[in-house]
Amino acid sequence: MTTPFYVSPQQAMADRAEYARKGIARGRSVVVLQYADGIVFVAENPSRALHKVSEIYDRIAFAAVGKYNEFENLRIGGVRYADLRGYTYDREDVTARGLANVYAQTLGTIFSSAAEKPYEVELIVAEVGEGPEDDQIYRLPHDGSIVDEHGSVAVGGNADQISSYLDQRHRDGITLAEALKLAVDSLSRDNNGGERSLTAEQLEVAVLDRTRPQKRKFKRVLGGQLSRLLESGEGGADAEASAESSEESSPESED
Repeated sequence: MTTPFYVSPQQAMADRAEYARKGIARGRSVVVLQYADGIVFVAENPSRALHKVSEIYDRIAFAAVGKYNEFENLRIGGVRYADLRGYTYDREDVTARGLANVYAQTLGTIFSSAAEKPYEVELIVAEVGEGPEDDQIYRLPHDGSIVDEHGSVAVGGNADQISSYLDQRHRDGITLAEALKLAVDSLSRDNNGGERSLTAEQLEVAVLDRTRPQKRKFKRVLGGQLSRLLESGEGGADAEASAESSEESSPESED
């Protein structure tokens, strides 16, 4: 009788973690930054059909990197959770913290199960508050742990290098144009220290804007508005004022 091949639990978990990390690192990065009026999401994503950033509920948005089919399943599950909880109880009972806990349980269960491979995804769940001090940003790695972030966070690709760049340059109270410029600059840097140019067509940008009069604070930054913000550089205030005048009355969202 052949002796079964034995792998210690510690080694098995380490192998699963390494497998998930390699899959996530192959994806293009997503950056999330706080700015004066909310939270901005910037992803390197040339596709206009397969979104990395999505609305979940009134004040909550979701960003992800990794395998699209896996994080899309998680997004849909999050929307259903939020809709059911808001309908059963109250819209105020739907929070980023509650949603992050649901995602953490799902990812943790899948990661520890020997019957299936771990999800190759890393998530960000963010909620915009009444003021900057009330904003919430949670990062969820592949193993289901929850990291409470503040200011800026990056996932996917060369996230460590991007996070270091952001930590050194991000400050509280910056404008949307300044935050967008900082995010694009960080995404433009490669592992070898070089820089490349990213155009509006290569970016997916969305914001949770606390100043919007609607309950739903999520909106995508598209077309001419995005181009003006990218061109404004440091003088972001004029571009933001011009962009707001052309903003659509309702946000674009997904189910």
